[in-house]
Amino acid sequence: MPKITRDSLMTLEAYAKARPEYRARIMAHKKNRIVPLGAHITLYFEDELTMRYQVQEMLRAERIFEEEGIQEELDAYNPLVPDGSNWKATLMIEYPDVEERKVKLTQLKGVENRVWVRVAGFEPVHAIADEDLERETEEKTSSVHFMRFELTPAMAAAAKAGAAIGAGVDHPAYMEALDPLPANVRDALAGDLAA
Repeated sequence: MPKITRDSLMTLEAYAKARPEYRARIMAHKKNRIVPLGAHITLYFEDELTMRYQVQEMLRAERIFEEEGIQEELDAYNPLVPDGSNWKATLMIEYPDVEERKVKLTQLKGVENRVWVRVAGFEPVHAIADEDLERETEEKTSSVHFMRFELTPAMAAAAKAGAAIGAGVDHPAYMEALDPLPANVRDALAGDLAA
């Protein structure tokens, strides 16, 4: 997938005008990219469009219009655009109760390394997590992680050809899977892969 460039972004003024329609389009697009793994962990698979939206929203919220600030946002979000041989996702650990969340984040230490995807007929591929910075401390994991799932050419070809795709977590404190993924999600992820 192509990376987002400065020249491809809307100005703050243009984005303000286009935002309602653009936001509705993005929300519909994201529905095909969400994978709930049980009640408390969700994978949000990213692509160029979801990251473009994130950049535009950050520029809007922070009123960033200078080249340096725009480049900082591009540098932060472009790494989450898939490269054609992988899937990239944001993992969210969600416990609404603050006290329960504190306990669970301690129990789930290392969970980011136990998240997997699988193309039918192949072994699971575990995530390469948090390449930008360490999000876990000695005491607990973070509630947000960024992941890359690197596929072999054979896995990518099988996914493009229609093979089922599954995802899950195999951490001792949290074992959940969605295997196979719904067809709409499977198709969206297959579309992230190069031919």
